[in-house]
Amino acid sequence: MAPLLRKVGFLGDLLEDVVVHRRSGVRADTDTPCVILRRRGGSAANAAVSAAGALGPGRVRFFGQVGADTLGDRLLDELAAADVEPCVRRGGRTGTVVVLLGDGGERTMLSDRGACAELGGFEPAWLDDLAILHVAGYSLLEDPSRSAVQDMISAVRHGGGTVSVDACSVGAISDAGVTAFRETLAGIVPDVLLCDAGEASLLQATGGYDQLAELVVVKDGPRPTRLYGAGFDSEAVRPPHLDVVPDTTGAGDAFAGGLLAARLTGCTWPEATAAGQTRAADHLESLAKLGGAVQTAE
Repeated sequence: MAPLLRKVGFLGDLLEDVVVHRRSGVRADTDTPCVILRRRGGSAANAAVSAAGALGPGRVRFFGQVGADTLGDRLLDELAAADVEPCVRRGGRTGTVVVLLGDGGERTMLSDRGACAELGGFEPAWLDDLAILHVAGYSLLEDPSRSAVQDMISAVRHGGGTVSVDACSVGAISDAGVTAFRETLAGIVPDVLLCDAGEASLLQATGGYDQLAELVVVKDGPRPTRLYGAGFDSEAVRPPHLDVVPDTTGAGDAFAGGLLAARLTGCTWPEATAAGQTRAADHLESLAKLGGAVQTAE
């Protein structure tokens, strides 16, 4: 294998985030002053951009379905400008997530995945020279995307590639059914499963990590990331310290992109985890600067 010639692909959502910075508490039945920003969103798309930032041109692909509309056109152009090769089907309408930011950087997300949930297949050429396939867990929650993703995973493994899955969100897993999600993971057995602390707690409470993945990576905000399985027993990797975190949107995606980019170039899992943390920290610092600009604009 020649690592520098292999690629990493991210399968999942490309949509628009509408991020709401409140200037006061929410007031029912009347106006609440806000600063509202629009930007590219989607867990898989964000992770792909993070990986491309680490790897450079020609190494990263995005897979999914995107609305056949002008918003979808714009978002695909943004991906390509970020050195991500879009491999997509077009149809339906592009999705939107409204992100309501809290005072401590916490997020409440109102999600309409639109066309992202409608992926019904893939082109074999998408997987040419693919070493790693990363799947955002949202795409595994229901058909038709779940069946298409399972077929892609089988094809990648047949070609000698590895599979990463992000557990998506506590709310989405709970809505789809924790048992059903566990059964889907057990049928795939990804090489690595990425969770945040809330998702990890949910999976632990319903049967632990056994048979869900070869390696489980548990992120916990500013606290150490921990590795379980594949020879690790709760090994801790401490992230960089950040003083101000006004908005955490996309940090986990940046982490995933950085981790898998590092893994593609031959890093160990602890080294790749540290690389992912660095990408996430850089992303959070850029959002902090943007938040400062928003406050100045107010």
